[in-house]
Parts: sequence; C-alpha cells; structure tokens
Amino acid sequence: MLKKINIKHCIVVLMASAFLAFGLYNVHSVSGVTEGGILGMSLLLQHWLDISPSISGFVMNSICYAMGWKILGKMFIFYSALSTIGFSVSYRIFEQFEPLWPNLYEYPLIASVLGALFVGIGAGVCVRIGGAPSGDDALSMSISHVTGLKIQWIYLISDLIVLVLSISYIPIQRIGFSLLTVIISGQIIGVINKTGTGSATRS
Repeated sequence: MLKKINIKHCIVVLMASAFLAFGLYNVHSVSGVTEGGILGMSLLLQHWLDISPSISGFVMNSICYAMGWKILGKMFIFYSALSTIGFSVSYRIFEQFEPLWPNLYEYPLIASVLGALFVGIGAGVCVRIGGAPSGDDALSMSISHVTGLKIQWIYLISDLIVLVLSISYIPIQRIGFSLLTVIISGQIIGVINKTGTGSATRS
C-alpha cells in the first residue's frame, strides 16, 4: 500500500481539511446555520437523548468508515485518516483565535452561502482524492460507488432526512438557511467529484 501513496495527494488532502476546518470554525460555529449528516444527527441525539456527540459521532463515523473500507479499500482508509487528522489539528489551531466574523449570526443568508463554499470545496477535494473527512462523506462515497448515483444527490437526501428531524428543536427559519447550505455544498462536492469517487484506487 505504501507504494501507492501519492505525496502530492497527501498535501492536497491536508490543505483541503484545513480549509474545511477554517470554514466550520469561522462560519458554522458562530452563525447558527448547521449542516446535515452525522454532525446534525449527533446534535439531534444530544438534544433529545442527552448522548454526547463525542460518543454518538464516534460510533456513527466508525460504522460509515467500516463500510467505506469494505467497499473502497485500504487507500480510502489512509486518505480518510489523513483528512480526519488534518481537520482535527487545524480546527484545534483555529480555536486558539477569535472567529474572524463573530457577527455572522445576524446574516444567516451570507453565512449559509459562505459556509457551503468552505464545506463544499474542502470536503469535495478530499472526496475527489479518495478520502472522507467525516463518516457521512464515506457513506455517500460508498452508496455512490455501489449504486452509480451521483454523489451530490446522495448528500442531499441524507442531509434532508437529518434536517427534517432537526425541525423538532431548531427554529424553522434556521433550518431553511441550513437547507440552502447543504444543497449548495452538496452540488459543489458533486462538481468537484464528477469523474468518480476520487483518484485513490482500491487495494
């Protein structure tokens, strides 16, 4: 497997993960506009069942990564692990500073579009290389690989399910802006990933 590792791909994945982390910290964490997928589901479980996202997120991500490994192979796991580490380290670094746009909560439309750009480009580049920054990316890649469906539509369906469930505790206005975010980010990921599931090959 080591012979198949592309150093250029590794650098790109780390940069894309940092870009994603930058957006989530400076946009989503202050704007009240959420994402779908595992992040949204973990917040939902925390609200209704008092289960910490550190537990629910770990379990759901592990299941999705296991599915991805079974379908997409060892290189998928390698690039996904690199992406996850890059994201975590970058987010931790960004946390040492104040958010750049603390007033974004007052401008949800701007926040939804800006957040979608960070998520779509950051996650999209990682997926294009063949790794998944989070479990829902892995799940979408796996379903797309098996069914042949375009990845942006799989993202949209899974995110819609989570957002509909989130109406139970998030104001409907914020859900609307969150829906705009997931639609735009999903389409961006789809465009970046248009040639398939990424450059990493199954092994």
